Amino acid sequence: MTSTSARREPGRQHLPGSSNLMLQDNAPRFLTDDDVRSAFDWREACEALRAAYAMPAGESLFPPRTMARGDGLWLRTLSGISPDGRVMGAKLIAASPRIGFASYLIALFDQSSLSLVALLDGNSVTGFRTAATSAVAADLLAADGPLRVGVIGSGFEAKNHLRALASLRHLSDVNVFSPRAASRQAFADELADLGFAITPAEAAQDAVRGTDLVICAARSRDETPTIDGSWLEPGMTVISIGSTLPEQRELDPETIRRASLIVADMPDEVAHDTGDMLAASAAGIGFSDRLVSLADVAGGRTPARRSSEDILIYKSVGAAIQDLVVAELCLRRSAQLGIGTLLPVSIAPVNKRK
Repeated sequence: MTSTSARREPGRQHLPGSSNLMLQDNAPRFLTDDDVRSAFDWREACEALRAAYAMPAGESLFPPRTMARGDGLWLRTLSGISPDGRVMGAKLIAASPRIGFASYLIALFDQSSLSLVALLDGNSVTGFRTAATSAVAADLLAADGPLRVGVIGSGFEAKNHLRALASLRHLSDVNVFSPRAASRQAFADELADLGFAITPAEAAQDAVRGTDLVICAARSRDETPTIDGSWLEPGMTVISIGSTLPEQRELDPETIRRASLIVADMPDEVAHDTGDMLAASAAGIGFSDRLVSLADVAGGRTPARRSSEDILIYKSVGAAIQDLVVAELCLRRSAQLGIGTLLPVSIAPVNKRK
C-alpha cells in the first residue's frame, strides 16, 4: 500500500469535481481507528454537525436505517447523501451479540465523480458523532450560561459526551453515577484535564439532583430504565442515547410524559423503534405532538425552549448524516496531517449511459 508520503507521479490528474483533500493521486484513503482518533477534533465536529443539521435536506437524502438479522447476528446499514454536495456514503455495522463483537466500516464517495474517496474504520467515528451531535443538541436546548451536568454512565460514550459538551459550553460542575464506585472515580480521574469538578455520586438520583443537563449514556443489564421521571426538575434537559432498538430501555414513561418537547435525530425511528418510546405508548402516553426533528430546531424552524420551566429531551438513535459529517472531517484533516494510507487499487465508476 502507498503511504501519504509517496511522491505524486507525473501526469496523474484528479477526477473532475474531486477535492484535492478528498482524493490524492486518484487513490482512496484508508483510515484506521488510530488514524481517525488522530484526525478528529471535537470543536470542528460540533460546528460541522450544527451546520449540516441547519441545512435544508429532504428526507430522501437520509433514509431509515436497515437491519438484517440472523441467528445471533445482525448487519445494520446507514446511508446518506450530504446536502452540501460533497460526499455520499454508508456505514455498515456487523455485530454478533452472541459473541460480543462488532465491526464498523464507512465508505465515502465523491458526489460529482462517483469515485470512492475513503474507507474508514467507523468504530470511533460512531462514538464521536453520537457525542458531538448530542453536544449540539444540548447547546440548542439547555438554558444559557454555565451548565451543571449529571451523567448516568461512566464508559466510552459518557466520556465522549462530556468532552464534546465541554468544547461548546462552560461546565460549572459535573456529577457522575455508575454502579461501581471504582468506575465513577476512574471517570473523574480520566477527565480531570477538562478543568472542572467531577463528583462521583452514590446513586443515580444524586447525580441528577440540582443539575441543568442530564446525560444518559448507559443501560442497565436487565434493560430497566436508568432514570426516573420523578427525579427531573423544571428547566432540565435530558440527553438520551442508550436505547436505539425495541428491546433496549433507558428512560421511563414518566420522563416521556413530563417532557414539553422531544427532539430526535430520526423522529420516526425514535417513535417506532426504541424501547423507551414503545413503553411510553404502551402506557398510554402520547407524544407525537411533542416530537420534532433536530434539523428543524438547528435550522430555526421549530423553537425549542419556550419557557425556563420546560423539561426537554433529546433522543438519538444515530443517523447517517452524523457519520458522513464526521467521516468527511476526519478525511480532510487526515490529508492535511499526512496520516492514513493511500490504497493501491480502487473501484472504477461505470458509465451507465453507454
